[in-house]
Amino acid sequence: MAYDYSELAIKAQHWAEQACLAGWMRQADIQQLTEPELRTPETLFANGARPLIVAFMGGSGVGKSTLLNRLAGKTIAKAGIERPTSREVTLFHHHSVAIQHLPEQFPLTHIKIAQHDEEARKNIIWIDMPDFDSTEQNNKQLVLQWLPHIDVLIYVVSPERYRDEKAWQLLLAEGAKHAWLFVLNQWDRAIIEQYDDFRQQLHKAGFFDPVIFKTVCTEDTQTDEFTLLEQTITTLATQHTVDQLDQRGQQLRKLDLKHKLQQLRQPQGLSDIASIALNDWQKQWQQTSQQLTQGFAWPIQQSAAYYAEHAADLMTHSQRANLSLWDTWAQTRLDDGIDEFILTLDQQGIPVIPFKNLLAPLRDKASKITQSQTELTARQALANPGNSLQRSLLKSLRLGEILLPLAAMTWVGSQVFIGYYYSNMTSSHYLGVDFAIHSALLISLTWLVPFFILKKAQPSLRKSAMKGLNKGLTQALALIDYEAIEAIKQLGLEHSEQLKTLDQLIEQCHDDNAELRLVIDNHSPLQRMLINETT
Repeated sequence: MAYDYSELAIKAQHWAEQACLAGWMRQADIQQLTEPELRTPETLFANGARPLIVAFMGGSGVGKSTLLNRLAGKTIAKAGIERPTSREVTLFHHHSVAIQHLPEQFPLTHIKIAQHDEEARKNIIWIDMPDFDSTEQNNKQLVLQWLPHIDVLIYVVSPERYRDEKAWQLLLAEGAKHAWLFVLNQWDRAIIEQYDDFRQQLHKAGFFDPVIFKTVCTEDTQTDEFTLLEQTITTLATQHTVDQLDQRGQQLRKLDLKHKLQQLRQPQGLSDIASIALNDWQKQWQQTSQQLTQGFAWPIQQSAAYYAEHAADLMTHSQRANLSLWDTWAQTRLDDGIDEFILTLDQQGIPVIPFKNLLAPLRDKASKITQSQTELTARQALANPGNSLQRSLLKSLRLGEILLPLAAMTWVGSQVFIGYYYSNMTSSHYLGVDFAIHSALLISLTWLVPFFILKKAQPSLRKSAMKGLNKGLTQALALIDYEAIEAIKQLGLEHSEQLKTLDQLIEQCHDDNAELRLVIDNHSPLQRMLINETT
């Protein structure tokens, strides 16, 4: 499917704006995409057939205006020897031709229009461009504004100025976008070596067989090729040629857009950005978490003492602990770790702004995560001190503290009853004082032994709180790591979507059915007027 350039340019602009907003691209990198070049020769007219737009271009004093006046048969463009000579754009066209969509930014005061009635020239608009090498910036600006609307540029030089640097740089920059004819004006003052040198320069610029006309500005018009120049332009002024140039211009703009997108693709080309970032984060977080764990050793001891001292209040009144493990030192270590991670990504050419933005909230959340996790596990540790074996032993001792005295009292009671019963039958003495003393000792021992063991076996609240705080710190660091990993994964998905859209745009810029080298008819005069380009 062939896509129109303007449609692709708008899509690319939208993608660039989204990528810039998300931080994947810098504004400076996407400037050309956010301001796409939509100016073309056909944009000056309504839909349908349009004339061929031909412009004389060159430095001051080379005779551009004189050639246009000679073409018109009258003076329509200002010519002279002062520099700069041309300060305006002169349009010469048939009276039936109307430019319906002249860009608003064009200064109308710098546009001069002359009309004619010749049917043979009806399909041509001739333009005399301002002197490009002028010291006036307005002249250069006018030339640059009009260039996208030109089909054929007639590059006029003189024997003294055919190596003009400013105009030559423009040719190299704009060469592929236009068809070119070359005029070595003032030929009566030139030598053949200058012609050959000029031809060689054009060959180096990419014109395999440039079309060069030798003209003069004198009344002796029999010695030049001005008539041949005019005939060449007339033969080009057909709808078929205009269509070819429009099609070629469309493809060139798409090719240029494709190259721009491919250049943007290169710094974005790390398709496995998520795995790279995850690997870098895990390495950095291993160091950072180790530093934090070591640095929290002393604060945890202090906090454990506080929790042990205020255990009753914390457990019964749901009072919050009036302390926090996370301090300025811990925040600095975390910030340093994240900054080091960002720097590592930057050194690998990965856009870092999305990572900075997504990890920024984690810097602030880390203290809350640590506070909530450590306080929760400390309370849980105080509610269930010791390990499972200790808790089972304590449970058994508490049960024994009740059951053993009861068992002893049951045994003593049974002995009292039996002794009383047999003393009545045998008229012997009752159990006596020794039995009473021994019974009291037995009952006391069955209660005191579990009681004292229970007291000694009670786990330390301070150690329990310390264990809980360490567990909470481990959970907090794991939770911080988890949130960072999830954020990086999300960024990886967003980046993949960015690349997918970019690749689709690049693919849409390529038209398999109309390659650039096949647009222009082979062996046609127009082919000699184009810089050799390949897709």
